[in-house]
Amino acid sequence: MTDTATNLESYRVTADELRQFIERIERLDAEKKDLAEQQKEVMAEAKGRGYDTKVIRKVIALRKREPDDIAEEEAVLEMYKEALGMS
Repeated sequence: MTDTATNLESYRVTADELRQFIERIERLDAEKKDLAEQQKEVMAEAKGRGYDTKVIRKVIALRKREPDDIAEEEAVLEMYKEALGMS
């Protein structure tokens, strides 16, 4: 095989691999879009049942955090509210 043929073969393999990566990312993007739509439907259902979706989102965010971080933030919030006469 000549150097040109070897380079073309390497390019072809690289192009195929690149195409596979791109196609995988495109499939994942489609799945992500589907999941986002499903989440939207669940929120709409919860709202239809009378739940406050803004609060649901906050609860979900809190569940992702460490309890110590939440407690520290709440303590600082209370301190700030007291300083402003909001408590």
